[in-house]
Amino acid sequence: MSLIYNQPQYKKRRQELRHRSSSAEARLWWYLQNRRFYGFKFRRQQGIGHYVVDFYCPKLRLVIEVDGDSHFEPDNIVKDKQRQQWIEGLGIRVVRFTNDEVLEDTYGVLLNLKKVLIEPPHTPP
Repeated sequence: MSLIYNQPQYKKRRQELRHRSSSAEARLWWYLQNRRFYGFKFRRQQGIGHYVVDFYCPKLRLVIEVDGDSHFEPDNIVKDKQRQQWIEGLGIRVVRFTNDEVLEDTYGVLLNLKKVLIEPPHTPP
């Protein structure tokens, strides 16, 4: 099986994304880092295939995406849907929040994530 996580050719891209994260990503990362969120280890700007996801918890096989305005442009909606289907095809759950949700209702976002933790894991079709 080929390397799926953090492929070396995308290392620079992952680093760039870490250094210029949005304020919403930075806020959510504060709650997820260092096992602060119910003891689960999250990684920031994790490579999965040729994609880079905002946050990934290997134990839960869970991706968290924080979407800014550019994700709502027609071309990007299609790309995000294809990307999500590919990731879910690996048996990884994907949860999406908007920048506004994270910035304006951080507590609500964290409550939604807590609900995801108790849901049964997603199994590929």
